[in-house]
Amino acid sequence: MSSHISNKIDLWSDYKQTNDIDKRNAIFMEYSDLVTKIALRLAPNYRNYIDLDDLISYGNIGLIDAIEKYDINRGVKFETYASIRIRGAIIDEIRKLDWVPRNVRQKFKKVENAMEEVENALGRSATTSELAEHLTISQRELNQILDQMHSYAIISMDDKILELVDEMSASSSNEKKMTPEDMAIAQEVKENLAKAIEDLPERERLIITLYYYEEFTLKEIGRVLDITESRVSQLHARALLKLKEKLSVSS
Repeated sequence: MSSHISNKIDLWSDYKQTNDIDKRNAIFMEYSDLVTKIALRLAPNYRNYIDLDDLISYGNIGLIDAIEKYDINRGVKFETYASIRIRGAIIDEIRKLDWVPRNVRQKFKKVENAMEEVENALGRSATTSELAEHLTISQRELNQILDQMHSYAIISMDDKILELVDEMSASSSNEKKMTPEDMAIAQEVKENLAKAIEDLPERERLIITLYYYEEFTLKEIGRVLDITESRVSQLHARALLKLKEKLSVSS
């Protein structure tokens, strides 16, 4: 074991035993780059609304919360646990800003409802032209709305995913107290998310996989698929709306 890793373990152990503020600050500095990394990844989604410095500030709140609540005996890597808390804190603060105008939010809701109605009627994923026809607007106008919806859809979906993660985290932290029914529900949540992703059209499934699991940016995904960043944004928004709908139905 390297001396650096050994020192980190000792620092965590000392902090959890003493709650010493200086030790907490030392841990914070050790992982502050994680906040910057997550904020930089989220920044393109909100570049027209929120400064990077604000995103980092929100993320720092999540990092402090993660340090205070982290259980060193759980066997979960701190980076994994903290990443969820940091992202959650950023999303939570953005949501509080109520940055989407009411008329734009209403427009988004119409698209959500149209997608649900068309796909329920067809029994399959709706094409852009079918959605546009249902809404009696042009495909170009629909694509502009989907482009606008991207950041909003990410927040809505992240809220849902973070809610499920919190439920699973709470369940796993009380594993010894879990009933067979609780364990079955936790497993069902995981399976529902996996199935919802699997049911997406191939290109949308690839975008979700690259964005959330491989941590590609929208620009990098565009290069992989040979489409514009704006088109990736539209497809990503569609995929998130479908996942949100499927998870809402199954939860």
